[in-house]
Amino acid sequence: VTSQVVDQVYKEYIGNTENRAQVRDGVLDALGDSWFVLPAIEVARYHRDAGNPVYFYEFQHRPSSANGVVPEFVKADHADEIAFVFGKPFLAGDV
Repeated sequence: VTSQVVDQVYKEYIGNTENRAQVRDGVLDALGDSWFVLPAIEVARYHRDAGNPVYFYEFQHRPSSANGVVPEFVKADHADEIAFVFGKPFLAGDV
C-alpha cells in the first residue's frame, strides 16, 4: 500500500475529526467498509455482469432491542435487519 493510498484513506475517514469519538466512528466506518461494503459491491458487480438485477442497501436503523446492550454509537449490527425483514419469529428468546 502506497503512502498516497494511506493518506487518502486517512483523509476520508479521520481527516476532519475534532474529538476521540469521531476518530472512533471513522475507524469503525473504515473497517465496516473494508469488511462488508467492498466485498458486497464486488459480489453485486459479478451478479450484474451476469445479467441479473441487483439491489443494494445499507441498513442503519438501530433496533430498540439494542438499548442497554450495545453501545449508543452503534447504529445497526451485522444481521440486525433480519428481524425487520422476516419478523421476530426468527429471533430466539424474549427480545
